[in-house]
Amino acid sequence: MNPFDALDQIPREVLFTGPTPLQKLRFLSPQFRTKIWAKRDDLIGFALGGNKIRGLEFLIPDVKAKGADTFVTGAGPQSNHVRATAAAARVFGFDCTAVFWGSPSVKIDGNLRVTKMLGADIRYTFDENRASVDVGLEKAAKELSQNGKRPYIIPRGGACAVAALGHVFAVREIYQQCQKADIEPDTIVMAVGSGGTYAGWLVGLRALDLKWRILPISVSRPPSELSEQVSSLANETARLLGMEDTFEPSDIPVDGGYIGGGYGIPSREGAEAIRVMANSEGILLDPTYTGKALAGFIDSLANERHASIKKYIFLHTGGEPAYFAGDGAWLDV
Repeated sequence: MNPFDALDQIPREVLFTGPTPLQKLRFLSPQFRTKIWAKRDDLIGFALGGNKIRGLEFLIPDVKAKGADTFVTGAGPQSNHVRATAAAARVFGFDCTAVFWGSPSVKIDGNLRVTKMLGADIRYTFDENRASVDVGLEKAAKELSQNGKRPYIIPRGGACAVAALGHVFAVREIYQQCQKADIEPDTIVMAVGSGGTYAGWLVGLRALDLKWRILPISVSRPPSELSEQVSSLANETARLLGMEDTFEPSDIPVDGGYIGGGYGIPSREGAEAIRVMANSEGILLDPTYTGKALAGFIDSLANERHASIKKYIFLHTGGEPAYFAGDGAWLDV
């Protein structure tokens, strides 16, 4: 069976009207003597958007099929994924438990404000180690089960094979847009955090036998760790579609030079990239994901590390609620 025939047979809960725009960056492109388009998943119209919504379209039917009644997921307090999951839970009649690393903040803003407003049961690990969320999810699920609930754990950041199916779907969506617009991109530029988007793209490109390259820029983990995680996720996703699981870490490069001070910590280069995009195209990026990814992309263009590549698509995965968190000092880092 064709992988996309298999994908179309997997239950999907449509949360937005697509496709999202594929927008030519008509002012930024000439600056670097190339052609750049932005895939505007920030314009997804559900729960403040972002491409985490794509994964939820496949997770919701899976939650229903397993007879669960409570989403249990987590990340950092400003997580786009948790905000989107809390919204989906409320809309479809599920409860949502959110586990955040660290300790409660005095200030409730940005994504955290939305997650709280949506009625999620918010818990903290009181540990600044991001991996503490993984233990916290298991602990919360066990407690919920003991209280008669039926929890469904979505891994930190939504990084699981079922959610990655949403990004496989996105590959076909963009491919069809490119065909219609007579665009043949050389490279797809994306931020890589928990790895679900990258994994889905690897599977989607293989399913369509496309030769597009991916320029993945880490915003959270060392490249070797991400290559391992993405290969595992891609193999799990491929198996769901009846494909061979032959993705090897050695075949999954990641650029790790733009994390700055760490995940969720704004960088000077990222802030400058955000200004460039805003002032040239009127498009807002976020300091955690897309700002750092654009910083890496601009650096590669400025230094002509990929001089032979002339046509790019930049994945805008959302994250604008970050503008309404904190005091905005990250713009001056």
